[in-house]
Amino acid sequence: MLGQLNALDLFILFSAAFVLGLSKSGIKGISIIIVAMLVFVFGAKSSTGILLPMLIIGDIFAVIYYHRHAQWKYLIRLLPFMMFGVILGTWIGDSLTEEIFRKSMAGVILFSVLVMFWWDQRSSKHVPKHLGFAGIMGLTAGFTTMVGNLAGSFANIFFLAMRLPKDAFISTTAWLFLIINLFKVPFHIWSWETITLQTIQVSAVTIPAIFVGLFFGIRILKRVNDKLFRRFILVMTGLGAIIIFFT
Repeated sequence: MLGQLNALDLFILFSAAFVLGLSKSGIKGISIIIVAMLVFVFGAKSSTGILLPMLIIGDIFAVIYYHRHAQWKYLIRLLPFMMFGVILGTWIGDSLTEEIFRKSMAGVILFSVLVMFWWDQRSSKHVPKHLGFAGIMGLTAGFTTMVGNLAGSFANIFFLAMRLPKDAFISTTAWLFLIINLFKVPFHIWSWETITLQTIQVSAVTIPAIFVGLFFGIRILKRVNDKLFRRFILVMTGLGAIIIFFT
């Protein structure tokens, strides 16, 4: 598979790996762009198996670097629902046409971003603590992470709603995605067969680009305050949804 890629394909692949590194350093909301780039080169379903090992590499680094600030009470609240969503996504993923799934997901993400923008403008900053909110976000995140590695937007919305500070936000999401991405691996290998020795080779060559992205991302984050960080996440999430809709 690697030998079949032309120069443009390789450029897109390594660019996606660099952006992934930026994302895993804590610059959230840009992972949707990575999905769109890899779909262009490998197709929708095949790209999920190539991207997953790349994500795990970034997750491991993020956990090592940010592990001290994790808020486990919020992670444990969301994680079971996400795991159930992964199983659900594995089961019905093949029955969804790419166009219907892509456009409906883009609509849901855009709606969620608008809700969060509205939330930020409210005078009352009440945080939803009921289990239903975690359930809806978790199931949606789990389903979308299995079908398209697109859980980031919904997980971001949940943790933004919890009003986590920047470091706690980054650390908690790092642990969440390491656990959930490892949970997805058997389904990709034995159910969808989207992870093979050939796809692992493609994923492996992107490791240097991922680490370059991580290096620059950490430097960028040191200059960003919490308020700007929240707004950047929402803007990039909305932009990513638009890209998915028209991809």
